[in-house]
Amino acid sequence: MRAQRRTVGLLASPALLAIAIASGCSSPNAAFAPASSAPTTTASEKPPSAPVITNSLPELPPDPREATLADATIALLTKQHVLKRPIDDSLSREAFPKYIEALDGGKLLLLQSDVDALSQYDAQIDDELDKGDLVLARKGAALLAKRREVVSKLIADILSKPFDFKAPEKFETDPKKRAFAKSEDELRNRWRQLLELSVLERVSQMEELLASKDKKKDDKKKDDADRDEAAEKAAEKALASIPATFEAREEKARKELGVRYESRFIRQKEIEKLEPAEQLINAVNAVYDPHTEYMAPSEKANFDIAITGTLEGIGAALGEQDHYIVVNDLIPGGAAWTQGKLAAGDLILSVAQTGKDPVDVTDMALDKVVEMIRGPKGTTVTLSVKKPDGHIESIAIERDVVKIEASYARGAILKAGPKGEKVGYVYLPGFYGDLGGKKKPGDHNATDDVRALLAQLKEKKVDAVILDMRGNGGGILAHARDISGLFIPQGPIVQTKDNKDEIEVLSDTDPSVAFSGRLVVMVDRFSASAAEITAGALQDYERAVVVGTSPTHGKGTVQSVLDLDRLKSGGDPLGIYKVTVQEYYRVSGSSTQLRGVTPDVLLPDPSSFVESGERTLFHPIPWSSVAPAKYSPISHTWKISDLTSASSTRTQSNPAFAKVEAFGKLIKARRDDSLEPLERGAFEAEKKKEKAELDAADPKLKDLKSLFEVEPLGDAGPKPVSAADKKLRKKLDAWKDTLARDPWVEESMHILDDMAKKH
Repeated sequence: MRAQRRTVGLLASPALLAIAIASGCSSPNAAFAPASSAPTTTASEKPPSAPVITNSLPELPPDPREATLADATIALLTKQHVLKRPIDDSLSREAFPKYIEALDGGKLLLLQSDVDALSQYDAQIDDELDKGDLVLARKGAALLAKRREVVSKLIADILSKPFDFKAPEKFETDPKKRAFAKSEDELRNRWRQLLELSVLERVSQMEELLASKDKKKDDKKKDDADRDEAAEKAAEKALASIPATFEAREEKARKELGVRYESRFIRQKEIEKLEPAEQLINAVNAVYDPHTEYMAPSEKANFDIAITGTLEGIGAALGEQDHYIVVNDLIPGGAAWTQGKLAAGDLILSVAQTGKDPVDVTDMALDKVVEMIRGPKGTTVTLSVKKPDGHIESIAIERDVVKIEASYARGAILKAGPKGEKVGYVYLPGFYGDLGGKKKPGDHNATDDVRALLAQLKEKKVDAVILDMRGNGGGILAHARDISGLFIPQGPIVQTKDNKDEIEVLSDTDPSVAFSGRLVVMVDRFSASAAEITAGALQDYERAVVVGTSPTHGKGTVQSVLDLDRLKSGGDPLGIYKVTVQEYYRVSGSSTQLRGVTPDVLLPDPSSFVESGERTLFHPIPWSSVAPAKYSPISHTWKISDLTSASSTRTQSNPAFAKVEAFGKLIKARRDDSLEPLERGAFEAEKKKEKAELDAADPKLKDLKSLFEVEPLGDAGPKPVSAADKKLRKKLDAWKDTLARDPWVEESMHILDDMAKKH
């Protein structure tokens, strides 16, 4: 089959290409698996009778679209993917473990004998694709369905009896540290432990709600505009339903878990026709790189929403991790971002609609979870989430239309020191804009907005600027080039190489410079893709000092998107295919792939405990380099060694930074220790100790006094035009207060001052 591709002018990134699909960034909780909302029994109890599964594996009927998908997979991966790797027995064997992980990453359904039975097909994936007959996909899906029948009965039996929580045992919560169970008894014991932990956590959550009752009364005295009425009503309802004794709470927790698991397994009986093929094909894709992906028709709708940026919901980018749904990012201006309680790294355990019971979403398909969370503007959805520190929180969010204007660049003049020296500040959350269509009056794009902010700063005679790209997930490649060009006369910005090893140089050809003063570019581990191009270019030209808390994400690849439905006429839809077709390189010749952009000056990392970056993903494309482009660094007087030394002296004596580092080490240690006690006294003591340690180590950055004055510039985006926008505007204005308490920005101001000194 000869495949034609349609290139979308976006650099795939965690922030920009993911509303409801797995993002380019790894999950912040990649090594953190929560105890799911699940039930339990004692190890000595016999499992209920269940279907006997033998090596004569069951098989689902084939879908007629499999052959077309298989042809597309072979054509795209072998002819257009940048690695040019053949699909053979070796690749099949590499894909097989990834396929098993897709079936049962939590190791809670399949037995080792099931995996062994499927492994007879581990070297045949390439042959099945060649024949257009995905036998392994259909057998794996059928086997998983049978195993769910077994486990659903097992769970119901376990949850029918009280737990005593007296055994001095611990449960391993990290699936990566577990092996597949060798017997039904071993699997039953694993579920018993998991469900005991789930019940303990639910009871603990009830007790935390009761303990916070008085605090909530005090909170009600605050200004109504700062209160979340939907969340208050949800909390009041939860408080009223909490029993008086531990035994009654334990029973309530077991019953709730029983209902959730029963409904979950009922839902999972409905298998989307292309889901088996999608799982197997994506296991093959994963061997090529983390960003090549097939999306079935249901996920195509999610991708379209991500591209257009318009939807009604909570405005969160979600992904999958070990049977759980993780929040990868919040869309600036979305309902969740505006409310401020949901955060990247949160694991969603359940979803509840107004007036209805929560629905457990563990093991639920991502598109189904997204469908539940989305909804009409003005309605409320309540999420039960597990935070990175382990505690469970209920968050009620009123759905809204994502306010794209909230993701526009914003600017301010910062004043600090005895003389009130002025420093310009430009916050760039993404490289947004049109994708080549005709620009309409009132439309905005990143380049024009940044240029307008720099013009305002120049008019106010500001000669030093901070360009803040922390958390910037990337966007449109052309804007990465053009925004870099605002700070240099002209020259190459980025190089790209395709699967034919052909090099193309993307250059700034505009000799004008929008800002020629001192420049600091701020980045962090979540700055990715197009943000890395701009930071890397300004660093290579020595036009700016890059200040950051870690190397950037490290995504140095470009994806093209093929609409498979354009390859055929009529029939059921096929979906889309996203394929990595290019790698990009800095003008110095170095790729940002894996290594990212390393800051010139490193500051303490508030997210050091988060496992993120291309290097943490499965099978990332290796780092490489090409010949440097022809460019001339811009002369300056400062020395990086002097700036680093002065900054280190300041940060070491800064108490806020000291607490940030201590807090990060504490969270990382807790995440690495994935064994949870199941004896009630030990569990409660551990939670009490953890809470005390977290409270003591919390840097409480929100409580800092203002470090400098903030004078906002005129908005680059549109102003509110109705009363309905007032609440959003208030939230947007809150960034000024947060900015004034940001010690990383304060240190960047000091670095700008050091750059002006004679060396």
